[in-house]
Amino acid sequence: MHTLIKPDSYVVLRLPSETLKVVQIAPNTTISIGKYGSFQANLLLGRPYNLTFEILDKDKDHDYAYLRVVGASELHAEALADEDVIPAEPAEGKVFGAGDGVEYELVGENGEVLMRTNRETIDDSATQRMTMSEIETLKREGTGAGKDLIAKLIFSHSGLDQKTSFSLAKYTLRKTKKYIRRFTVLPLDVPMLTHWIMTDREPVKIMEMRGEILALMGSWANIHHSGASPLQPLGDGIVDTGSHRWLVVDETGGLVVAAMAEQMGILYQAQDDETSEPDPPTEQEPNMSSSNTANGVVEPQASSPTIERSQHHHDHIPGMSALTNTITLVHANAQPNLSLLKYFGFDTSNPTTSHPLHTHLKTLSWLQLLSPTEDIGYTEPETISPEVLQTYKSSKRGTYYRKRRRWERIKSVVDSTRAGGFDGLIVASVMDPATILQHTLPLLRGAAQVVIYSPNIEPLVELADLYSTTRRTAYVTASADEQQVLKEDFPLNPTLLLAPSIQTARVKNWQVLPGRTHPLMTGRGGAEGYLFTATRVLPAEGRVEARGKFKRRKTIRGEDVSGQAVPDVDAKAEDTKLGTNAGTEAGGVVKGNEKGEKTKGGLEDDSC
Repeated sequence: MHTLIKPDSYVVLRLPSETLKVVQIAPNTTISIGKYGSFQANLLLGRPYNLTFEILDKDKDHDYAYLRVVGASELHAEALADEDVIPAEPAEGKVFGAGDGVEYELVGENGEVLMRTNRETIDDSATQRMTMSEIETLKREGTGAGKDLIAKLIFSHSGLDQKTSFSLAKYTLRKTKKYIRRFTVLPLDVPMLTHWIMTDREPVKIMEMRGEILALMGSWANIHHSGASPLQPLGDGIVDTGSHRWLVVDETGGLVVAAMAEQMGILYQAQDDETSEPDPPTEQEPNMSSSNTANGVVEPQASSPTIERSQHHHDHIPGMSALTNTITLVHANAQPNLSLLKYFGFDTSNPTTSHPLHTHLKTLSWLQLLSPTEDIGYTEPETISPEVLQTYKSSKRGTYYRKRRRWERIKSVVDSTRAGGFDGLIVASVMDPATILQHTLPLLRGAAQVVIYSPNIEPLVELADLYSTTRRTAYVTASADEQQVLKEDFPLNPTLLLAPSIQTARVKNWQVLPGRTHPLMTGRGGAEGYLFTATRVLPAEGRVEARGKFKRRKTIRGEDVSGQAVPDVDAKAEDTKLGTNAGTEAGGVVKGNEKGEKTKGGLEDDSC
């Protein structure tokens, strides 16, 4: 994740109303944030994240408005002022409030109100002396970035003297959120993208997957970065499965893939040194990037050159060619649905060769996985000799080479996927999980983690029953013929997964205030979301026998040498059961005499 705002990157603007707006910082464009105003995108380029900007009034000498960086002391001025206030000592015999933070209305002997509440306050529009036309006029003038309008609204409130300190603070905060022209620039990472979709977009498109569930999936699947990975040259006929590879079935638009790529360190494109100076641009239009930041004001320079998007020329890098630290996506359509990856600079229809996902993200369809010979892309195109190729036009030769490269890429991905050896399986699909595991479990290595997400718990309960201990025991004790007869009872091999479990997690927001601490009642509903987790195991083949060296203890009838009671065992019958041992080497029978000594066939004493 980068610390500075880059051209063409997506950022999140947090408005004063606490709403989030995702915008792309395209150079030489104007960004509008509704009633709060608009500004030039170039004013944010090269700036760090998590800064709060204030849209100033438009100057007559410039066509664009300025941006002012709001300092932390100004942002938290009210909170700091409250902390600095030292409460006055109450008069003797007068109590101004209870210790639990609840205020009471107290009246002195002369009728003076020592403390009041808003119990009798009537919140009516008539208490505001300013008319709507006057308010709209002040909004159009937009002086003081909205602060002048807020001050006049508070000053013209006729019931201001009836408000308590708490209600006055709430009223001021409400008007500030409505009229102040400020915004905060936040980085767009996977948790922020998930929160934005869940609150402001359509959660159904991501299967109502919350951020905590997404993090839990990565934790159980053991997603991590494995370091640098070599590239596999295409067309060499060698299938190398590599290591640190995960198999994914994602129907959330690429959200699960993005979360995995972020933990694996392959989500963000590598940039040049952020502290280096940019290349000198050409003079075409006024550049909004070169700005004056004196007194915290970011303003445009009318005679500055413009920014042109830098064009980087890279050598041809074969796609999907990484051997380790890879994500293999199995999809059901002609093309995978990874639309959410565009917020991280990766477009599947036109991928950037410098992006890590270009080589580390591999995709194939279910048809290519199950029946590759039936897929037209897996069929090798006709091979043409170099002599014949020289007679073709350049466009026809280019088409031929593109077809060959596409076939080599598809064949390499399909062959390496069918070879198996994956370190984990992550599923977020509306399909029946049992049908998915039927074809993907054999591709996992031993001790690989299986994580399956479902908005509802019923499909996962049925899946957990297929791998229950009772079903596993019945499957192991049944013969091969009985397993074929009882195939309906065993749609999956219950010995391939160990310790199946179902779990969920939900983070609840709380309001933490003195005397008013409680969970927020405005939380959204929707699906709870559950995870099925298990470990892939390799069942032992053939008969399992326990072997080892067993040493018999020297015993007296009814107790051993330590004096502990032991059951009476017939030594002769015991030796006959065990076969040839130390007590029968001479062909005799071990007997115990009254002194606790053993004799070997009556020939010699054995005191050991």
